Amino acid sequence: MSGALPFIAAAALLALLLGFLARRGKDMNLEQWTVGGRGFGAIFVFLLLAGEIYTTFTFLGGSGFAYGKGAPAYYILCYGTLAYVLSYFMLPPIWRYAKEHRLYSQSDFFVRKYDSSTLGVLVALVDIVALIPYLVLQFKGLGIIVEIAGYGAISSTVAIWIGAAVVAAYVMMSGVHGSAWTSVAKDIMILGVVVFLGIYLPTHYYGGLEPMFAAIDKAKPGFTVFAAHGQSLWWFSSTVLLTALGFYMWPHTFASIYTAKSAKVIRKNAIFLPLYQLILLFVFFVGFAATLQVPGLSGPDIDLALFKLSAKTFDPWFVGVIGATGVLTALVPGSMILMTAATLIANNLYRAVNPSADDRQVSQLAKLLVPVVALVAVIFTLKGGTTIVALLLMGYSFVTQLFPSLVLSLAPRNFATREGAGAGIVAGVATVAVVSLTGANFHNLSWLPPEIQDLNIGIVALVVNVVVLVVVSLATRGAAAPAHAAAEKI
Repeated sequence: MSGALPFIAAAALLALLLGFLARRGKDMNLEQWTVGGRGFGAIFVFLLLAGEIYTTFTFLGGSGFAYGKGAPAYYILCYGTLAYVLSYFMLPPIWRYAKEHRLYSQSDFFVRKYDSSTLGVLVALVDIVALIPYLVLQFKGLGIIVEIAGYGAISSTVAIWIGAAVVAAYVMMSGVHGSAWTSVAKDIMILGVVVFLGIYLPTHYYGGLEPMFAAIDKAKPGFTVFAAHGQSLWWFSSTVLLTALGFYMWPHTFASIYTAKSAKVIRKNAIFLPLYQLILLFVFFVGFAATLQVPGLSGPDIDLALFKLSAKTFDPWFVGVIGATGVLTALVPGSMILMTAATLIANNLYRAVNPSADDRQVSQLAKLLVPVVALVAVIFTLKGGTTIVALLLMGYSFVTQLFPSLVLSLAPRNFATREGAGAGIVAGVATVAVVSLTGANFHNLSWLPPEIQDLNIGIVALVVNVVVLVVVSLATRGAAAPAHAAAEKI
């Protein structure tokens, strides 16, 4: 047996144990299971958000993108910081409104603000469609980590099934409490491992950061700067904007805000979470270090860069420690995504067709749906071949379409009508879906200026969304009654 496997198995068992222990002394009703009784302090909210935000995407996708793409990876460093600035102003009123109206999900927020259960169903469907690729991302990363770190002793397929079973088990038992407690172990490990790798590997192979980048520039001129066309500065800027606006539109991240015990907790996190972005620098250093040391990875295999270099450099036991850290970066966000998707189906789809369902029935159904959602994600994971970064950007293109109507709803007088909000979301999501399914892109339209050709399609869809929202809202303001919450003070 590989010397790495005991560490990887220990990480999975630790997550399971912490998840089960987290429910002690608590009645896991709907409010406790989904939003932790709205009683988390600054530290727990920090760990919960960090657990959701810094995932296998950070661990594998960031290093893999730096390895395979070079300069375009810099966008990952930028968008989170901008989103945290935005969150300082945007999230406290959302929290206050959610507490006042006892909301459980992002969809609930739209239902109350626009007085429209139909819009709530639409938002829930968009959320679920976006969450599936994000959950696939976590399972895909888990499979990579266990197979490579375990030196092939356990296949990625087996690892994915085991990981899905572990996370489904503790989510059903403890909900958001289990996610918060496993985040503690995950954040401690990722901080130590990533910082060490980011310093040691460039020093070991190149003698430091400056010699490393000099060697890369000599071997691959222009690799660390943006291309003039394609993934250019225009692509970079539009992608940073898209992901910054969509950062808190992820339904599991949005719902995590509900767990805070006060608006002050949220503002504290907006101040300190940007420091966590510094970890990404060390992830990039690992990816750049692998560029010349494990050449030849392409396509989805660029996500293997971190572990390929680690297996080449370290003894199996330490590769196991790295693998254990990676397992937790998959299980923690995976648990929140599973719980959120199950809650959306039970609370916002099932309840929409059965309004008489009470919180107890919804809670029971949500828990039963957890393994079902996990199974669907596993099937997609085993069939897919997309890179981790591509999966994340696809999801971002969907959830960011919720941003315009959400931000407008925070105003004392909401310009958008429920019809306008719904039409804008549908138009934006349809634009993303058509492009994703057909593979169309602006690069095929040679008559367009290069700057337009390079824009992230999610931003183009967002423009379509806003135009449709404005036009439909203007057309329906006179005929339709104002949205129920449009005049509410936050």
